[in-house]
Amino acid sequence: MPGRWSVDQVLALASDMASATAERALGNPLRWRDAGASGDLLWGLCAGSGATPYQVVVDVSGPAYRCTCPSRKFPCKHALGLLLGWSAGTVPDAAEPADYAAEWKEGRESRLAAAPRKPRGERDEAAAAKRAQQRTDRVGAGLAELEIWLRDQVRGGLSVAAGTYAHADPVAARMVDAQAPGVAGLLRRLSTVPASGDGWPHRLLAGYGRVHLLARAHAQLDSLPSALAATVRTHVGYTVTRAEVLADPAVADDWLVLAVRDLTDGAVPARRTWLRGATSGRYALVLVFDPQGDFGGNEDAWFVPGTTVSAEVHYYPGRAAARVVIGARHGEPAPAPPPEATLDVAGQLAEWAAVVELDPWLGEWPAVLRGVPVRDGDKWRFVDQTGASVPVLLGGVDPWVLVAVAGGSPTVTAGEFTADGFRPLTVWHGDEAIRL
Repeated sequence: MPGRWSVDQVLALASDMASATAERALGNPLRWRDAGASGDLLWGLCAGSGATPYQVVVDVSGPAYRCTCPSRKFPCKHALGLLLGWSAGTVPDAAEPADYAAEWKEGRESRLAAAPRKPRGERDEAAAAKRAQQRTDRVGAGLAELEIWLRDQVRGGLSVAAGTYAHADPVAARMVDAQAPGVAGLLRRLSTVPASGDGWPHRLLAGYGRVHLLARAHAQLDSLPSALAATVRTHVGYTVTRAEVLADPAVADDWLVLAVRDLTDGAVPARRTWLRGATSGRYALVLVFDPQGDFGGNEDAWFVPGTTVSAEVHYYPGRAAARVVIGARHGEPAPAPPPEATLDVAGQLAEWAAVVELDPWLGEWPAVLRGVPVRDGDKWRFVDQTGASVPVLLGGVDPWVLVAVAGGSPTVTAGEFTADGFRPLTVWHGDEAIRL
């Protein structure tokens, strides 16, 4: 059986936003019966609106799809749902495929054998190049439409966005159609800015500027330095396979688990885990997706703050690279002492400026600070030992837990540094790491 695909790879096949949304629901194993996987073949029966369930078959070597539903989308939401369940490990392996799946595959192989074709290697290379160019052209056309929309927003005035709920969602859906899911995510986040409180026009205009910069960078993709081009492709939403990342050299180290954050407001729930190498000092981000949101089926989601794991990690391409694939592991995770806060608030601000210079679309960067939380009206600030401070971001965080652990004394806290402030995720009480 080939290696199971990532959720990113499955989502990239969705023809539009509606398919991507329906796909998440159909990834639920309760919607399926008699599902299985054998070799390159996946199959299953999915309940539809009628009495007879749909027969769904996917050949991942193509990929190729077959479903008895009446949908004209290709692949349909049922094929995408089956792939999503397989990627999450809920489609069990089987010795032999179901009869209808085997019959479809035999017929398909017979048709392919009868058709004249080029040698396999030459055909695959040409087809892959053609598909890549078609996607680039489709993304470019979508981003050209996006630039027109951005100009219209600025010319019409930002107050128009304030009076429209989720004002950027329609153009975000268009970006999904254009196979630019990363841009779609940026736009959906901008939709919420007008309701984010004082100063929202400044934040919205800055967000428009970053999206415009990304569209302009994509238009010049072929002329950009390789690392910058990889960064642009990542933010637009082009996928890099796990196999491609693992082919790059590894960084071996003892990796301290700094913080874990669950993201449940996206199309597919994700878990973000931040690591820091004891020798290299490099940060590493492990990102795991799970359509069910429990993350129990992936060992890369089992990291616990305050532990260390000896492993080799492989970085995704790009400037200010942080996301990694975990390669070889050497031993089980073990308890670790608290990390050293090597930067104060001023130093962290300088580091943030440096990484944003490399990647202006970066949303967050890991940080380890030593200090105390201090009440500032109805808000909070994190104050270091020099007296410098930074706003505390409270989304999903109970500041009183941080206050109780600190007890008025400076304590080591790890989290995410952003343009808006510091989001604490882990605080240390002595040698004990407490997840906030």
